[in-house]
Amino acid sequence: MNSRTLLAGLLAVLFIILLAPVLAVSVLIQFRTPILFFSRVYFGWVWPIVGFRITVEGREHLSPGRQCVFMANHQSFIDGPLLFWAIPGPLRVILKKGILRLPVIGLCMRFVGFVPVDRKRLRGGIRSVDRAAELMARRGYSFLIFPEGTRTRDGRFQPFKRGGFFLALRSGVPIVPASIRGTYRLMPRGSFRIGSGPVHVRFFPPVSVQPFSIDTLPALVERVRRTIASDLEPEENPS
Repeated sequence: MNSRTLLAGLLAVLFIILLAPVLAVSVLIQFRTPILFFSRVYFGWVWPIVGFRITVEGREHLSPGRQCVFMANHQSFIDGPLLFWAIPGPLRVILKKGILRLPVIGLCMRFVGFVPVDRKRLRGGIRSVDRAAELMARRGYSFLIFPEGTRTRDGRFQPFKRGGFFLALRSGVPIVPASIRGTYRLMPRGSFRIGSGPVHVRFFPPVSVQPFSIDTLPALVERVRRTIASDLEPEENPS
């Protein structure tokens, strides 16, 4: 274990320790904002400490007051916290059910309205889309989704699943594509070693779903996928 990996582990433990009283107060007053605010501030403080040199482009396409479904490629475990920090406004995430087992963090995710998906059950994805659509309609949330469904194993861009696109069509909100480069090299799937180096995040202009329907869903999927792929390295998107 290198020193950077050890440092990241200590910072993760510190995050959990500091998050616990924030969660307690938030539950007591039934107010979710303190958890979200603390997490964003903490992540922004941690990135340079562990050696991540983050560049974000396309912030002009982001508006905290506009509901969107954000979709990004998925290279590393780092991607979720990174985009949660970078995207303003009332953002929630559709994520793998197992992540909610993390101590304290899982409780916070449930309390603030993150939506788990059980990929082992046939209707798990449908239930997750239904729940996310309800929260978007009732509370005005935006959602972050990784349409590949899971982190890449070899650094290559993977085919898309359609659940997030159903959510965008059902809610009538635009899709904001985002590309992530560099996180696979810093922490690839299956490794607990963390490296240092540049990370590039790019947000693209929103894609309106109004011209699309269930019948033309493949065209919407392909448009978003091509947009994200346009900013990836050739070895990441060999197709």
